Amino acid sequence: MNSEMAYLVGMILGNGEIQRNHNETTITIEIPHKNLTDDEGLEIDVYVRSSLLDITRVLEPLIGHSIPVTTTKSATKISFTMPNSEYTIREILRFIGNGLHHSSMRMNDELFNITTDEKKELMRGIADVTGYIRRSNRAFKQHEHRVYIEVPGNWGLTIDIANMLKSLDIPIQNINFGHPNFRDPQMKDYRKGKVYSWKKEHQIKVWANEFLPIGFNIVHKQRALERYATELETYDDRTKTHRFYWETTRKRQRKPIHPMENDASLPDTIRGIHFESWTDLAEVLGYGE
Repeated sequence: MNSEMAYLVGMILGNGEIQRNHNETTITIEIPHKNLTDDEGLEIDVYVRSSLLDITRVLEPLIGHSIPVTTTKSATKISFTMPNSEYTIREILRFIGNGLHHSSMRMNDELFNITTDEKKELMRGIADVTGYIRRSNRAFKQHEHRVYIEVPGNWGLTIDIANMLKSLDIPIQNINFGHPNFRDPQMKDYRKGKVYSWKKEHQIKVWANEFLPIGFNIVHKQRALERYATELETYDDRTKTHRFYWETTRKRQRKPIHPMENDASLPDTIRGIHFESWTDLAEVLGYGE
């Protein structure tokens, strides 16, 4: 393991897809453009492509050849192919639990024993492809800016990321799970016949200033992170943001029993259980003190 490998593995875990045949493996990583412009009105696709060109130059010695970058209005992609016999490709597959799509990948336990700097690179790789910081991500007050890491449908990886952040002493402010108790807590959608509206990505939310040790390699994201972290710390010091949920008073909101709590797509460990706090759900899945 080295920093380049850790960062690449993070990108794959965040939004990668694997295609294999008998002889070779192709890995494709996509960075979606959530909006056409950032909060300053600048075109996101231009910044993502420029950043990725710099990133691929660092990764190319690891891969052994050039990595093309392709851009559309909705996403920027990088893709590379290597023989199955290559040590690098075998190690990548091992580190991601041999998953073929980011929705089924997991962090190999060995990743929790790599160096602190390598863990930060791993998390930066994840954040670059599926992390977002926008003014609209703020919490209750105008200055309470947060980074969102979005994980579509992968419960295990959500908890892996949470525990990796914990190992770096970075607390999570909230996880908005794709679960009926949190995405449709008062059953408003359910009563309208939208019974699956709760099936959305899991959103891991971290205070902007707490995310600074990880940061982004994508230029417009890093610029926004620095600006919003400074704005947050103008009003709040770290005694307010540097707290894990088990170090605070847990708040629970009474919710009605949701019929979809028994949905077959939910993990066995939480299916049929009613949750009134994201912290209770996170604890059952393995993120806790």
